Amino acid sequence: MNKKTLKHIAAAASLFAILLTSACASIASFSKTTILEQPQEEEALIETVAAEVSVEIAPEPEKYIRGIHLSAWISGPNKHRTAVIDLFDNTELNTAVIDIKEMEGEVYIDGVKSAEANGTYVGAIKNIKEYLARLKERNIYTIARIVVFKDDKMPRKKPSMAVKNPDGSLWTDRKNMTWFDPYSKDAWEYTFEICERAVELGFEEIQFDYIRFPSDGNTKNCVYSNKDHSSETASKAIVDFLKEANKRLKSKGAKISIDVFGGTTTSDTDMGIGQKIVEMTEWVDYVSPMVYPSHYYKGEFGLSDPNKEPYIVVYKALEGAMNRIPREKLRPWLQDFTMFNYPYGKEQIRAQIQACYDLDIPSWLLWNARCVYTRSALKGNDAEEVYEKSDPPTPEMIKTAEKLKAEEEKKIQEELAAAEEKIIAEVESKQKKSGKKNK
Repeated sequence: MNKKTLKHIAAAASLFAILLTSACASIASFSKTTILEQPQEEEALIETVAAEVSVEIAPEPEKYIRGIHLSAWISGPNKHRTAVIDLFDNTELNTAVIDIKEMEGEVYIDGVKSAEANGTYVGAIKNIKEYLARLKERNIYTIARIVVFKDDKMPRKKPSMAVKNPDGSLWTDRKNMTWFDPYSKDAWEYTFEICERAVELGFEEIQFDYIRFPSDGNTKNCVYSNKDHSSETASKAIVDFLKEANKRLKSKGAKISIDVFGGTTTSDTDMGIGQKIVEMTEWVDYVSPMVYPSHYYKGEFGLSDPNKEPYIVVYKALEGAMNRIPREKLRPWLQDFTMFNYPYGKEQIRAQIQACYDLDIPSWLLWNARCVYTRSALKGNDAEEVYEKSDPPTPEMIKTAEKLKAEEEKKIQEELAAAEEKIIAEVESKQKKSGKKNK
């Protein structure tokens, strides 16, 4: 028996001991929802075993990804970790998207030298290697979510990296938060340092959020280091960032994903924020449009109230995306939260998921900022590798089928017409040659 095998056996034994120790921890688990409460204060964490082997026992990701967003404060205390693992063990969920840097600018993993030197490190997730090992032991895929350019700490420490006002002061958005200048290579380096540490700790994928220019506040006052700032240079800066990320992270074996505005799936512009979904997709493994029905304006997709039509909104948004980028790269964020007094529960969540399945998009992620998930909307863990399309087909599916059929018929007619023109041209050419010989 080789050393690697022995090490894996030892790791499994250690993890089993940890699970026995934590079995008595309180689990906030209910029949309709699973509430992963935010801790009131930082709790003492004692799990350290298996930290050295978290990377080695990393599983292959599931064929289909079904995940949830987990804040740093949910991912730290042992009782919340136990509640999360219970949710994974008993539902179709198989992917954890863990915040390691949020818009406030706090970095939640240790070992990032720049963060520690500038006071942006906050120890919310202690013993992260051990936690990742526990997740991977259950074949749970791990994604590190990093908010990139919206950052309310480092730009204040290092103004040279920040978006400025015309007078040189720090520009802030509607919430009085600062932003990195997306053209700043120093800001890029800081982000890549966090990414590389996350991969070193054992995360299998890096997910970039807020991979864009500012959209809220008086953006007309934004001054960037690129004096020739325009829609074209903005979208190029975002793509160049992803190119560099691809170069650095793919060589380390990590996958890359991006979160984008839901509107990018049907827009040909950069939406004023530098996000052009087609160009961005080339450099990443997965694209997660945030197709939350509550975030669409009244009248979009011809709907008087998109928030009350979760199936149609998600279907149409993703259908638009499929016309522009590869289906296999789509892995949307879906809405598991209530906005504008229209409650979202099991029916609304399953409607969004079904819209994905009806377009043959089998992977999805659920978003809730407070990490309060509708457990009744989740199927058992035997459903994580399958999906079923609506039967009978929905009106949207029928329209799509008719559209595809019409496009296919048009394509066939064009090919036949081209073939006919080619034959006619060849015949005419032969006739001309024959005529010359007869003369």
